[in-house]
Amino acid sequence: MSKVYDCIIIGAGPAGLAAGLYAGRSRLSTLIIEKAADGGQIAITDNIENYPGGIVEGETGPQLIERFTAQAERWGAERLAKNVSKVELEGPVKKVFCGDEVYEAKTIILATGAHARKGGFPGEEEYTGKGVSYCATCDANFFQDLVVFVIGGGDSAVEEAMYLTGFAREVHIVHRRDQLRAAESIQERAFRNEKLVFEWNSVVDHVEGDGVLQKIVLKDTKTGELRSFEADEDDGVLGCFVFIGTVPNSDLFKDEIHCDEKGYVITDDDMKTNIEGVFAAGDVRVKSLRQVVTAAADGAIAAIQCERYLAEQK
Repeated sequence: MSKVYDCIIIGAGPAGLAAGLYAGRSRLSTLIIEKAADGGQIAITDNIENYPGGIVEGETGPQLIERFTAQAERWGAERLAKNVSKVELEGPVKKVFCGDEVYEAKTIILATGAHARKGGFPGEEEYTGKGVSYCATCDANFFQDLVVFVIGGGDSAVEEAMYLTGFAREVHIVHRRDQLRAAESIQERAFRNEKLVFEWNSVVDHVEGDGVLQKIVLKDTKTGELRSFEADEDDGVLGCFVFIGTVPNSDLFKDEIHCDEKGYVITDDDMKTNIEGVFAAGDVRVKSLRQVVTAAADGAIAAIQCERYLAEQK
C-alpha cells in the first residue's frame, strides 16, 4: 500500500520551504515537490536587503534559500524533484500526479509561486534570449559596457536596474508614468546613480534587430510620439529587461480552487482555500505584499493549520 503523507507541499520557494520546516517540527510526515531549483524568484535575485535576520552586507537570494532548504531538510521533510502534472484535491485523501506516479496526502499546501509577466510588445518573443530578458542576475554579464533598457517602475524594476549599472555603461528605466512606484529608499539610491536615465511617460512600442535586439522604439503615453534607440555600431546589441509584475502559477489547480480574476488563489487569513485540507501560501495567493518575508510567514501559518486540521480529523 502506498504511503499517505500528512502533508504534501507543491513548490520549494520561501513559502514551501518555510511550510516544510514548520510541518517537520510539528512531526507531520511531509513531502516537498519542486520541479526546478529551490527558491523560485529569489534564486535569481542578486541582492536581498529586507529579510529580517539576513546578512546585512552581501546577502544573495541563493545564499538565503540555501539556509531555508537546510532547515526544512533538518526537520525531516522529504524531497522530490519532479513536475506535477495533475492534482485531485477533493476528499480526505488528496492526490498529486507526477506523470505516471501518484503521491497521496491528507493535506496539501499550494506554494507554486508566480513568474515574470511578459511585456506584450511586438518582437518580444522573437528576441527573448537575444537581447530581451526577465532576469538581471542571469543575464547582466552579457551586457558588459553596453546600453540596456529596464521596463517597469516598481521595487524590482528599479533594484534590478541598479544592479545592471554594475555591468552596462548606461541603463534606461522606461516607465509609463512620470514618477516611480518603488519605495522611497530605493528611489533615492536610483536618482543618485549617474548611470541611470529615466524615460518618463513611455512604453515599448516594438523592438527590432537582425538576429539580436538592435533597436527599441518607445511610445510617449501622453502624446503618442515614437522615439527610436539603436545599438551603437561597435556594440551591435541592446538589452531589454522586463520587470512589470508577475503571473501566478495556478493553472494546475485553478479549476478546483477559487481564484480571483488574475488567477491568484483566494484564501482566508489562515491560508485556507475553498477545499478542506488544502491551503495556499506565498506569491500564488491573493495578498497585498509579495516579499520573501510574507511568503515565509504564509508557509508557517499554512503548516500549523495543516496540523490543526489533521488533529480535528482524529
